[in-house]
Amino acid sequence: MTRQAPLAGIAYGLTAYVIWGFFPLYFRQLGTIAPIDILCHRTAWAFVFVALLLSLRRRWRQVFALFATPRHVARLAVAALLLASNWLGFLWAVNHHQVVASSLGYFLTPLVNVLLGLLVLKEKLNGKEWAAVGLAVLAVGNELVALGTLPWISLFLALTFGIYGLLRKQVPVDAISGLWLETLAMLPLCLLYTLWQAQQGHFVFGQNNGLTIALLVGSGVLTALPLMAFAAATQRLDLATVGMLMYINPTLQFITAIYLFDETLQPARLVSFGLIWLGLLLYSLSAWQKYRNPG
Repeated sequence: MTRQAPLAGIAYGLTAYVIWGFFPLYFRQLGTIAPIDILCHRTAWAFVFVALLLSLRRRWRQVFALFATPRHVARLAVAALLLASNWLGFLWAVNHHQVVASSLGYFLTPLVNVLLGLLVLKEKLNGKEWAAVGLAVLAVGNELVALGTLPWISLFLALTFGIYGLLRKQVPVDAISGLWLETLAMLPLCLLYTLWQAQQGHFVFGQNNGLTIALLVGSGVLTALPLMAFAAATQRLDLATVGMLMYINPTLQFITAIYLFDETLQPARLVSFGLIWLGLLLYSLSAWQKYRNPG
């Protein structure tokens, strides 16, 4: 791998995480709409937007070539379910004023990536990385002891997105084609939900407010752009480096939750954040040393 490939991967990663970091501001404007309805819109409009990109770039041959390898199709289908679950969990957190908890989950994700790299990809960890994982475990334990409950939404977001990233790394498909296939896999479930809701008298795609419609359509475009950048980053970087960049997203979410949404940060949760931030610092130092001394 040339030096330009990691640098391009870092640029793609930064683009993805900054956009994701400001997602709560965007989706808070849709707070009157059920999260699963927003999910259906995100899926449908992202599907349309990416299809247009594939047509403009004349990439359909690469898309359909993937169907010749059932193993890759199966992995992308599972990745799509994980991605949809992650989207839904995040939308629930935004609608229920749990952006602090969602930011905790995305802070945990880099350390989940480290653990997945160890368990699945057999990547070796050094002392700093082991310490970082240990601090993440302590943070979860602190939540359980001090607050009396596991940070379930945080863990859910961290695990679903971490495993999604792992699966995407193992499928040799370009970012745009992979995302279109993932949204294609989500569409039947969205269609079934839409039909079921129509029988109940609720029309998922029946909004009549111009601004709401624009925001829902825009959510598809805004969903596609960072995911394409993220998928491109995972193709160019090792899982550990992808994890190191991930802290940008939750930092922006954390700032948004505290200073713009006025969410409460309990002292016990601040301890959890402190443990995770220390773990990320150790891990970032390790990743930087690996980058400077690849041998």
